[in-house]
Amino acid sequence: MADNKASSASPEIYILKIALIAVVVGILYLAFRAEILFPILSTFILGWFGWKIWVHYVQQDFISGIEWVLLEIIPPREVLRSPRAMELFITNALYHYSFKGGKEEYWQGAVWFWHSLEIASIDGQVHFYIRTPSRLKTLVETQMYAQYPQSRVVVADDYTLAVDEISPRSEWNGWGGEFKLIKHWAFPINTYVDYGLDKDPKEEYKVDPISPVIEFFGSLQKGEQAWLQMVIKPVGPTGDQGYDWAEEAEEVMQKILKPYTRITESFDGSIAREIRAPKYYDSLIDGMNRKTEKLGFEAGIRVMYVAKKEAFNMNNRRNIRLIFRQYSKSDSNELLRVNSAQADFYGGVFTSGPKTVMFLVDRMLHAYRERHFFHLPLRHHIFSKHLWSWPIPGVLEFSPLVKAYPHPNIFVLCVEEIATLWHFPGQILKVPTLERIESKEAAPPPNLPT
Repeated sequence: MADNKASSASPEIYILKIALIAVVVGILYLAFRAEILFPILSTFILGWFGWKIWVHYVQQDFISGIEWVLLEIIPPREVLRSPRAMELFITNALYHYSFKGGKEEYWQGAVWFWHSLEIASIDGQVHFYIRTPSRLKTLVETQMYAQYPQSRVVVADDYTLAVDEISPRSEWNGWGGEFKLIKHWAFPINTYVDYGLDKDPKEEYKVDPISPVIEFFGSLQKGEQAWLQMVIKPVGPTGDQGYDWAEEAEEVMQKILKPYTRITESFDGSIAREIRAPKYYDSLIDGMNRKTEKLGFEAGIRVMYVAKKEAFNMNNRRNIRLIFRQYSKSDSNELLRVNSAQADFYGGVFTSGPKTVMFLVDRMLHAYRERHFFHLPLRHHIFSKHLWSWPIPGVLEFSPLVKAYPHPNIFVLCVEEIATLWHFPGQILKVPTLERIESKEAAPPPNLPT
């Protein structure tokens, strides 16, 4: 997204930098007739470009060597704890931040691990999943049992493999889309704290924002599937791009309060700052402060609805696009659907036909299956929608030669927001198709596998 420094740099930025350097080289060459200058600077430009390609190559090589495992988390019959327990699990199990040396980063291609938190409905049966590197499997298990000792963690097959492809010749049809924040990520969405779940109210008084998601997923019929994934990677104290994300949020906050801030200087040279913001800003400022006090993750969110062609329900295709409305905060932020696999995907002068729409859905299927958001393959950068939206928007970028990729929307969510979007609902939610552990006496195994 444009206002988020934590997002991956847009490919066109690199093109502009190269073009600017080329213009400067050309001006210097023509102005000074320095025959030696042009070869030197050209070598420098090619070296810089080659370095970028090298880093991309070693990172992709490192990533290809990661062994992934999909874990299904079966919640207990009675979930008595608030989403704060899930917040603690995410903090202890999924936040892996460390400084990497030059050899690790630029020779071995080491990258920070990311995880995918998922909810899937298969014929109306609702499941919770975590996709994680296999070396972290034991840590995820132990931390899950630490917060939910009556749950069960099992290795599962990738449910996305049951859908081979979306095409005219396959038996499947579908729709997919991603989500972004409509404002700067410093503005929080509604969390479980805003719904009062941090106070552990009695079960009959709980209003859980994840309930509409589980209810919708549980309402699907045979032949229908709905998937939700949230791919997250920790933002360190200075972030991937070398900036302090909490400090940036503070700058956004100061910009909001600037009209209500008065700075005075006393006779002894000391400076005092007084802020008199309207009362209606209290909730917003409290939420922004609460967000930056907690650990942050770069995040990307994607949903899909797939179904056998004879079971495909256009209403459910529309309904899945609305499952995040309860997290909207009118004075703060909300999640907005983007990059949808539908006829207006490319925009511009023309809309796409049914064959192209199926192609887009099939490509979304592969992006979901690969959990793509970070460290994208080179084709996503070369054939970026941003680069191919000219000279006539909506024409070149979906031509037979291009089939441009959208730029993924990555933003920062704090651990409180993530736990709000992905946690186990309480027993007040009576969805019979949500698999739970029947026994209240279940306990984690005494010797977890290594």
